[in-house]
Amino acid sequence: MKIVKIEQFFPLQRVRLVKITTDNGIEGWGETTLEGKPRSVHGAVEELAEYLIGKDPLRIEHHWQHIYRSAFFRGGNVLMTALSGLDQALWDIAGKHHDVPVHQLLGGAVRDRIRVYAHWGIGNLTDEAKAAARDRLDSLIAQGGYKAFKSGPGGKWRAHEPPAVIDEFVERAYLMREWVGPDTELAFDFHGKMTPAMAIEVCHELKGMRPMFVEEPVPQENVDALKQVSDHVTFPIATGERLLTRWDFREIFEKQAVAYIQPDTSHAGGITELKKIANMAEVYYMHIMPHCAIGPVAFSASLHVDATVPNFLIQEQIDQGLGHGLLTNAWQVNEGHIELPTGPGLGFEVDESALSDEQKYREELGGEYYYDTDGSVADW
Repeated sequence: MKIVKIEQFFPLQRVRLVKITTDNGIEGWGETTLEGKPRSVHGAVEELAEYLIGKDPLRIEHHWQHIYRSAFFRGGNVLMTALSGLDQALWDIAGKHHDVPVHQLLGGAVRDRIRVYAHWGIGNLTDEAKAAARDRLDSLIAQGGYKAFKSGPGGKWRAHEPPAVIDEFVERAYLMREWVGPDTELAFDFHGKMTPAMAIEVCHELKGMRPMFVEEPVPQENVDALKQVSDHVTFPIATGERLLTRWDFREIFEKQAVAYIQPDTSHAGGITELKKIANMAEVYYMHIMPHCAIGPVAFSASLHVDATVPNFLIQEQIDQGLGHGLLTNAWQVNEGHIELPTGPGLGFEVDESALSDEQKYREELGGEYYYDTDGSVADW
């Protein structure tokens, strides 16, 4: 069996797919979404295709090592995103070739179903916003019985903000807790927008409503700053969506900088690397909560690693069982869980009729368009 074709698709914003086809007609799907770098990743996949065409798709580890190590400059978000999507597609082919779900090839499942959390929050304290948030909460509970949600402070945050800004966010957080009760988990993503001092102050204000975790309280580049926050906060801190490979996570582990890690299967190195990162984290008693705020192929790939590692806690989910309209047999959420995939490979079929439209790219996170009141660049 040999690889004969590699194609790329951009059917939706924040959803870029790659398809690998073999000479016996098996097709494997992966996701190569990287916000802000669509053309760069597209070009990287084309370059890597020159190596993969004609190769045996089942030599997954060999191809991973070649792609990662063959260039003088290793890693980086463009290469790792391209590699991640191709790796997912190779695992999909392997599962289909052996007629088993990928999680069986990874050692078999250690759990019967996979816990997920949804994105939900109260945008502001106006009556209209609260009514919309309440409707959304009721819908998510009725739709999938979710018992865990993630929100965030939103907007731009400077090195310090006046009490009114902090108090407004804290009031929303406590209102969320009041609405869902004590048996539901609530988490908050700070998106790396705060300084350590600001993050510690805000976390102390949240202490009474007992968050499940706060994600990326500070930017990911400085592990000591992250550990400073963790050391001053009584509830779990999490990070990892912008970290790539075991080597990026090593310092996090060694310094015990967080309680939970959030590697992304479409950035950190695909299924191959996500499982290795999880195995490393287990040694430090850290649980994984894989990040996935993009499309359904990346989400499906994450589920197979979630199924096989003992230190899995919960999976991020932004698409409540619809597969973004791209899958013919999307997952279903029941009581806040998804049953293990049972189909061969990644366990889904892509509706290729939904791939006919090529999207015009627009900025997806908007970082370069956000400025503070003084005209300086702001994180978003």
